[in-house]
Amino acid sequence: MSASRIEPEHEQPTEQPTSDLLAALLDGMDAALCAFDADGVITHWNREAERILGWTPEEAVGRRGFAGWAVRSADAGEVQGRLMAVMGVPGRQVHEFALLRKDGGRVLVRMQSAGVRGADGQPAGIYCAFSEVHAQIDLERAIALSEALFEDASWGVVLVDVDLRPTVVNAHAARALSAGRSTLLGRPLGELILQGVDELEGALHHVLAEGALPAPAEIWVTLRTAEGERRRCWRCGFLRLASPLAEEPVPLGVGWLFQDVTESKEAAQEADRLRFRANQLHRASHAASECEDPMEAATSYLDYALAGFADHALIDLVPEGGTRLVRAAATPSPEPGPTLPYASGIPLRYAAGHPALQAVERIGAVRASGAAADTGWAADRLWLPGTVHALCVVLRSRGLTLGVVTFLRGASRAAFEKPDAVYAESVAVRIAAAVDLARALSGPGA
Repeated sequence: MSASRIEPEHEQPTEQPTSDLLAALLDGMDAALCAFDADGVITHWNREAERILGWTPEEAVGRRGFAGWAVRSADAGEVQGRLMAVMGVPGRQVHEFALLRKDGGRVLVRMQSAGVRGADGQPAGIYCAFSEVHAQIDLERAIALSEALFEDASWGVVLVDVDLRPTVVNAHAARALSAGRSTLLGRPLGELILQGVDELEGALHHVLAEGALPAPAEIWVTLRTAEGERRRCWRCGFLRLASPLAEEPVPLGVGWLFQDVTESKEAAQEADRLRFRANQLHRASHAASECEDPMEAATSYLDYALAGFADHALIDLVPEGGTRLVRAAATPSPEPGPTLPYASGIPLRYAAGHPALQAVERIGAVRASGAAADTGWAADRLWLPGTVHALCVVLRSRGLTLGVVTFLRGASRAAFEKPDAVYAESVAVRIAAAVDLARALSGPGA
C-alpha cells in the first residue's frame, strides 16, 4: 500500500486488530514463546521470553537464529540445526539448551518445539515454548508430590470444596472412612461421620475464613460403617487452597490431612487411668490405716474407689451362719456422697439370677447393662433409679465368701469393661480384708 493511497471511509481494516490480539495473547502467556519462519528468522518474541533472557521483542524479532546473541557461537550450529529439524518431524520435540542472557549470564532452558505448516501444507516455520529448567523441575516436583499424596501417602488426604464436600480422596482416607474413593465424592461429611462432624466442619470453616490452623488438631469421631459404629481419633492438619491464577486469593477449598492416632490416644488414656486408680488405692490405704473401726476402713476404700469410676456403690454381706445377702453399706441417693452404713440387717429380696448372686456363685466379677429408657430394669434388681450399668464383685477373705460389692453407673457413663472389673477386684480384696477383721474383732455370730 502506497503512502498516497486513501482508504474508503466505509472500509474497516482487519489485519491490525488481529495482530494486536495475537500480540496480547502471546504477551499474556506464562511460558516464554518465540517463533521462526522457514529461513530461521525470528518472527515472534513475547514478554516472558524477554523476562528470562533480557532481550526485548524489538531486539529479537528479525534476527536469524540465536547465533551471536542468545547462544554461544560454539553451540549455535547445533542449536539451530536441532530447532529447524523440527519442521519435518510430526509432533513436539523437547530439548534442553544453555542460552545467553543479555547481561552475559547463562540460563538452562527446557524448550518444546513444533513445526508450523502453511496454507499449502508445506513447512512454514516452527514455534518454541521454553522455561527455565529449575522452574520446570519445581512444577514437576509439585505434580509428583500431588500424585504421591493421592496414591501412596501413609496418611489420609482429602480435598474439600467450599461447600465442605470431598472432591478428591486418596486411598488411605477412603480406608479410614470405610468407603470407596468414588463413593465419597460430593457427599456431605455428616453422612459418613455420626459424631464429631460439627468440630471437623468448624475447623474447615475456620480455615476457609482465616487460613491454616497454627497446630494439628485432634478430633474424636464416630464413623458409620457396614460393621457398625467405630470411634476413632484423628490428628488433623488443614491447608487453605487458593487459585494461583486470580489477582485476589480465591478459596478453592481445604486440603485436609489426617492420621489415625486412636491406638496411641487410648493407650495414653489407659496409662493415665491406671496411674490415677493406683494413686486412689494408695490414698485409700493411708486413710484406712487411720480408722479404728474396720468397717469404717471398708467404706473408706469404697469412697476412694468411686472417684472417676462409678456413681454409686453397695456393700452386701453374708451374715455368719446365713445364706441371704444383707445390705451393710451404700452411697446416698439421689446425690452421691460418702458411703453410709446400714443397721437394719434385713435380708435382700434378690431374685434368682441377680448379678450379685451370680458373683457369689461364680466367685468372680459379673457385669450387667440395661437400656437407658427401661426404668424398671434397675428397680427389678433393687438398685438406685437411673442405673444403667452395674458391676458386682465378690468379697473373699481367708477362702470364705463374705459378700458382694456392687458399683453402679448411670446413662451418662459407658458400660463397665474388663479393665474396670480388674480394678474393682483390687478394691474388693481390701474391703474384704477390712470386713473380715471387723468380724474377727466382734466375735462369733457377727
